[in-house]
Amino acid sequence: MNRRELLQLIGSGSLVSAGRAAGRITLTGLEIFNVPVNRRGNWILLRVSTSAGITGIGDASHGGAEATKIPLIRQFFETVKGRSAYDVEYLRTSAESTIAKRRSVAAVAMSGLEQCLWDIQAKAAGVPACDLFGGRLRSRIRNYANINRSTGDRVPAAFAANAERAVAAGFDAIKLAPFDGMPHRETDQARRAAFTKTGLECAMAVRRAIGPNRDLLIDGHSHFALQDGLELTRSFEALNLFWLEEVTLPPDLPAINRAAKMPTAGGEAIYGVKGFLPYVKAQCVDIVMPDVKYCGGMLELKKISALAEAAGLTVAPHGPASPVGNMAAAHVCASIPNFHILEFSFGEVPWREEVIEPPERMEKGYLTLSEKPGLGIALNDKLVGKHKVAV
Repeated sequence: MNRRELLQLIGSGSLVSAGRAAGRITLTGLEIFNVPVNRRGNWILLRVSTSAGITGIGDASHGGAEATKIPLIRQFFETVKGRSAYDVEYLRTSAESTIAKRRSVAAVAMSGLEQCLWDIQAKAAGVPACDLFGGRLRSRIRNYANINRSTGDRVPAAFAANAERAVAAGFDAIKLAPFDGMPHRETDQARRAAFTKTGLECAMAVRRAIGPNRDLLIDGHSHFALQDGLELTRSFEALNLFWLEEVTLPPDLPAINRAAKMPTAGGEAIYGVKGFLPYVKAQCVDIVMPDVKYCGGMLELKKISALAEAAGLTVAPHGPASPVGNMAAAHVCASIPNFHILEFSFGEVPWREEVIEPPERMEKGYLTLSEKPGLGIALNDKLVGKHKVAV
């Protein structure tokens, strides 16, 4: 082919079309793995295959019953089956009306698939997933140990013992939700006071266990009305908290945020940048906590982080789920200028790190991203394969 013929091809668009056809990667298949974990729910892991032989994985854990979520995952996949692996926005917008009706369970179903698409795209490009989100500002992602899910006996001694195990594992930031035993609609003031007293004692026990120089995070899980929440912020002042999370429901959060002497955090269950806009504008918290599974996926996590950056807020993604979800969030966190810290669900199962290959490596509370393409991990079929769901 001479120069004139090449220019004619470019001018006609034929060369561009040929290149697009050669590089087209379509979505062809879906696998779902329902991995039993504990009383707090299973891990729902996804693997999407393509016409190019590339696969991508994602995490669709929690947010609703598996019996409801798995059909939604199938439904959303059918809308993109045969389409390009780059159709992330099409997946999100096509699921929007269902998410508006079904809320978290549908958001998580869609988000798990969305993570798969980014894993595929990055593998196709031969780059780590973080490169698709602006490149890495950091390769080591700090994590805090959430000991809440792995503490069965909700008493001070049990929380303290679990915190000591997390510290021994190298974490220097520990979170617990010590008021979870309190019914959300408890009206008896004496019972509420008793639950609150026990929760404060649990928090104090953990502070003693981890010492004064490590970070202590407390999650209120919205158990408190405004006045009780304001009193709680005062009760925690002596514990030098890294943050106080979701003491009450959103209408009262700005008042809590204004009154609290410590940083406040929240937003774990909010879907989409549109959902976070009023939350940020109302100044509900100092630190926003989008969850890569609940918020709409990796791209939406990046968008929400940009919104928070514009408002002068930091971002600490929520995410007590599998190593797959943790890694998906970590790749976005690597590119976020206003990143703060990432959540790690500590001690739920002894085989956690073996769910992926290579095994998850958390060193002194930090997750180091590899240079491998995509998320840099694969599912361990020997472990998860026996939990495959018929699609």
